[in-house]
Amino acid sequence: MTEDKAKVNEQLENETPDLTEQNEDSAQHKKESKKDKSHKKTKAEEQLEQTESELLELKDKHIRLQAEFDNYRKRTLKERMELLKTASESLLISILPVIDDFDRAMQSIDTVEEDSHLKDGVKLIYNKFQDFLKQNGVKEIEAKEQIFDTDLHEAITKIPAPSPELKGKIVDVVQKGYYLNDKVIRFSKVVIGE
Repeated sequence: MTEDKAKVNEQLENETPDLTEQNEDSAQHKKESKKDKSHKKTKAEEQLEQTESELLELKDKHIRLQAEFDNYRKRTLKERMELLKTASESLLISILPVIDDFDRAMQSIDTVEEDSHLKDGVKLIYNKFQDFLKQNGVKEIEAKEQIFDTDLHEAITKIPAPSPELKGKIVDVVQKGYYLNDKVIRFSKVVIGE
């Protein structure tokens, strides 16, 4: 009987798996599954980081594109405003000789002593013409008895100054200069005192 018991014990040992082996197998399987999970997490995290970096890059491109468009819009608006300001420049420059003739006519009319309707009519037309020029942004450059400025004046000649205060200053204006919206469209032709 002892032999039978020994055989049965041997059979049981062979049939029942060793728990330590099973525990080792399950621990190894758990480690492998953890590695797979951590590998999967790493892969997912990498994809997430890549997607986030692409999103940041797209946001940056979008912001830059918006800024470029805004700059373009402002630049074209500024150019359009400048064009509107100076669109009539060539027409107004062609009118300047007429203004000079009108000024000379007004000086000669002022020398006439008698009051007449003709004199009043010419003065009225002259005043309307001056208002028209002001409305279109044309202003006369003040030159008489001013300090000579090469950005505004063109010296024709120099003469001895009639008084010590006029040395280096403008003594006479031969031809008036004009601004068009703070841009010089014709320089004043002047005589400077020495």
